[in-house]
Amino acid sequence: MSRKAEIRVRRVYEEPAQGDGTRVLVDRVWPRGLTKEKAGLDEWCKEIAPSTELRKWYGHDPQRFEEFGRRYRSELEEPARAQALGHLKETAKDGTLTLLTATKEPGISQAQVLADLLDG
Repeated sequence: MSRKAEIRVRRVYEEPAQGDGTRVLVDRVWPRGLTKEKAGLDEWCKEIAPSTELRKWYGHDPQRFEEFGRRYRSELEEPARAQALGHLKETAKDGTLTLLTATKEPGISQAQVLADLLDG
């Protein structure tokens, strides 16, 4: 019997926590003012990030989050993103997976959309 993976969403600027497991940055652009050492990443999976066009359209407007999620899930069907999503699914099988983003509100970010997909 396999256990269900634990998927977490956190800001990359927060200090790494003991229970984070594998820490993966899911933003396309490197976070401002953050060194690789300070980020404490296991991986940077920029291939999974939403397109620049979608990211700019969304602008982290809470009223657009639902539509953003729908459009982003559609983008995740593209071959390169689908492969990256498969990689994250495999990584989650090994234990806790923490998806990191630089956004101020991770609960309405691509990291949250991914967490919901991976958790479902």
